[in-house]
Amino acid sequence: MSEEERDFEEQLRELLAEDAYTIRPSPVPYPQIRRKGVVERRRQVAVAGAVLVTLAAVPVGAFAVGGGGPGTADTATTTPTASASATPTPTPTPSPTPSGPAGPATAGQLRDGITLEQAAEGLDKCLAYDRDHVDHGGGVASPDLGKADEYRIILALNSTGDSNAPGDGIFVVAVKEKPKETRLICNIKNGEASGLNSSVGSDRLPDSPPVLADTNGGKLYQQSFLDKGRWKLPFGWGFIGTVEPTVAKVTVSYGGADSEAVLDHGWFVASGTLTQQVTRNPHLKGYDKDGKLIYDSAEDKSYQQVQ
Repeated sequence: MSEEERDFEEQLRELLAEDAYTIRPSPVPYPQIRRKGVVERRRQVAVAGAVLVTLAAVPVGAFAVGGGGPGTADTATTTPTASASATPTPTPTPSPTPSGPAGPATAGQLRDGITLEQAAEGLDKCLAYDRDHVDHGGGVASPDLGKADEYRIILALNSTGDSNAPGDGIFVVAVKEKPKETRLICNIKNGEASGLNSSVGSDRLPDSPPVLADTNGGKLYQQSFLDKGRWKLPFGWGFIGTVEPTVAKVTVSYGGADSEAVLDHGWFVASGTLTQQVTRNPHLKGYDKDGKLIYDSAEDKSYQQVQ
């Protein structure tokens, strides 16, 4: 091969190499494309979710939806489409409220793992027991206690059996305001009603103090007098009573422990656990909205201090 031929071949190879580089695509920026695709999919899913929410809720509004990583949009505003506007979604009809008593103001008033459903079932059984065993006909003083859905459960806790009433169970305390103020303390053992204490009509008198302990509430925080000095411990206790509107806070001291009661629609509700035998009833204090002490059971001559 002559020198001219070699030069021509070398030039041809260079030209072919340049053409090959020209027609060969640059490497695909795969990481960037994948990241963009993920962000876009997230945005589409989020907007689709927002559209579903828009169709299920009235009125239509703007929804914040999650975007992708740094540098991507984090919000999206959805607006009704023409077809959605043409056929507006009707306002959902609220589901009927299940029949049964209302629950307490706080979850802590249902102690010892007792659910509202279990407490409601216990209340039903006690009211059925009352209807089956008490004659509410003419000449009988005891009034009909009504139906469970008229009541509000304010306390539920385990009950400890003693010499007077053997066997453990649960206490359910329920109240209602109409047609008359009524308070029930119901005891359930082995799935059956075993005791019911009821109070119809307010315990309050014109000269009652702003904090008034329930007349028969002692069964919630005491064990039988037959077992005095040898209570079963630990002992879960409860304490209830009524308060006037001026009362903003009630504290209870019992067995060396202090706690704040829950105020629930005109009732105070306290509970705790004793780890020692006691001989004195709970010590109550009531305060107004400014924190001023307006009641102290230690100074209340009508309050029984000793068990």
